Amino acid sequence: MVSKVSRKEVRVKKHMRIRNRFSGTAERPRLAVFRSNNHMYAQIIDDTVGNTLVAASTLEKEVKAELTKTNNVDAAAYLGTVIGKRALEKGITKVVFDRGGFIYHGKIAALAEAAREAGLEF
Repeated sequence: MVSKVSRKEVRVKKHMRIRNRFSGTAERPRLAVFRSNNHMYAQIIDDTVGNTLVAASTLEKEVKAELTKTNNVDAAAYLGTVIGKRALEKGITKVVFDRGGFIYHGKIAALAEAAREAGLEF
């Protein structure tokens, strides 16, 4: 009998490999992205201290009010602009992008491109 590893386990393993390569510092924090079936979450994290500096998600009232659906490419792009603007307000311009083990395509790519257009460098 063939046993198949679940997609979640594969993603978590990929994420751990990515996280071994880099971590966020005070001068260049990590932009971590998580995507569930219904929502998207983005955080800017300083790993040296373990603090979340900026966060945004499609669960928030003001973000959700602007969207028709919370789990499509348009929602991801809007979330990217929100996280980019909030980061610039806190004085964060350079980040390291952590795709969270997800493939850089579709929603993840849309969020990253929107964050770049909002002013973040990575």
